[in-house]
Amino acid sequence: MEFLGTTQLASYCGTKNSCLFPDLAPTSTTKDTYQSYYLPGYCHLSSWRPSLLHRVVSVPPGSNKQFNPTGRPPTVLPALRSALHARYSTRDWHQENMVQLKGSEASRCCAGRLNADSMRLIQDKDQLTYQMQEDSRRNLGERISSIDFWRSELTYELECLLKETQALETAKNRLECAVDEMQGPLKIALECLYHREKRKGIDLVHDDVEKNLMKEVDVFKDCQEILTKIAQKISQHIMRDAQHALEQDLSDKNSAHFIDEKCFNLRNTSDSISFYHGVEKADGSVSVPATWAKFSEHNIRCSQHARANSVKLREDAEVGLESTSEEMWNHFISTNLAFNNRIAEVADAKNKLQAQLAKILQEIFQTEDTILLLERSIKAKEYPLKVAQTRLEGRTRRPNVELCRDAPQFQLVTEVYTIDNTLQTLKQRLKEAHDTLQMLILNKSKLEHEISVKANSFFIDKKCMDMRKVFPSTPRLIGNT
Repeated sequence: MEFLGTTQLASYCGTKNSCLFPDLAPTSTTKDTYQSYYLPGYCHLSSWRPSLLHRVVSVPPGSNKQFNPTGRPPTVLPALRSALHARYSTRDWHQENMVQLKGSEASRCCAGRLNADSMRLIQDKDQLTYQMQEDSRRNLGERISSIDFWRSELTYELECLLKETQALETAKNRLECAVDEMQGPLKIALECLYHREKRKGIDLVHDDVEKNLMKEVDVFKDCQEILTKIAQKISQHIMRDAQHALEQDLSDKNSAHFIDEKCFNLRNTSDSISFYHGVEKADGSVSVPATWAKFSEHNIRCSQHARANSVKLREDAEVGLESTSEEMWNHFISTNLAFNNRIAEVADAKNKLQAQLAKILQEIFQTEDTILLLERSIKAKEYPLKVAQTRLEGRTRRPNVELCRDAPQFQLVTEVYTIDNTLQTLKQRLKEAHDTLQMLILNKSKLEHEISVKANSFFIDKKCMDMRKVFPSTPRLIGNT
């Protein structure tokens, strides 16, 4: 028995001659009279059918000649003989019977073969259907196992990721608390700089205290910037994307597990089964098993990479907190030491200025006495000068030859010049004494101003030191409140 649809090679499928009727010899009359044609479906048989559409050419009346394209005289058949054109020959009758017998035998053999092939096809297809259904159920079971494996992996990784995220949030809060705690010392340092701007005169010096305060402000700002950048990195690195990918993948796995488990439990006797025509043609798959597993593995690897970066960020945050705290304490102590040195220097300078002021006051008193004596001396020289000048003026009225340049005349002239020079010298010295007194008074004023400046600077630095007595402890600087 051959399979249905295969090429039949049996001997009964070929052409064989029938032994029921003998072949008739063809007659020349039949062959010449009728034209043969092939019946549809039986191309190997030679059959004939006369044309019933014989066209009779009508001859117009009054014509002596008939139209004959072949040159033969027209054949006029009687009405009874025209029916011969619808008859078959005996040969055609025998051939038709032979064809009917062969077709019937072939149909019977084909039907028997079809029935046998159909029974075997039914058994094969039943077995194939059962095997395919079992394979599908087994594949669904394996798929459910694979989904369970990746669900457990994703759940474990998600738990680790959530713990690391919580630790990262704690580190971020510590950084923010440390930045807030630095605001107090920074404000104090800035206030110290602002207060020291109230110093006067030469005390507005760019001393070590101001240098340390400015450096301290820069250090505080740098530390705040460093910790703020680390906090921003942590905020940007908060593993929302990885967490969302894991949660989404886990949610998809749960949905797929529910659907596949429902499909796995379906049986031929289930109530929820139905026909969905054309569903096998609409393939909405977006992945293959390799890419499906690679997708979950990629999500887990991304989460692990994010956790590793998170651990590094937390370590950087811890190192940053410790280093900034230590650096701020060092600068705080250095600035306080500079303040103490500066206060001692200002106090010493103030004491020296006060001692110098006392000496200046004493010198002013002596200079004032000297000026008083010089004024008295100048006033005492005016009368001798008047006397000498009066004598000279009186002698100028001597008559004629008595105007002699005698010794008294020379002596009086010399006396006038000498007294005049003395007065000029005393007046010059008096002027110098007045200038010296003014200089001493100016120095006294400067010393008093400098003493007030030093007192102001001393007061400001002491006030700054009182402000700097409050400084956050190391635990607060590293965010452990």
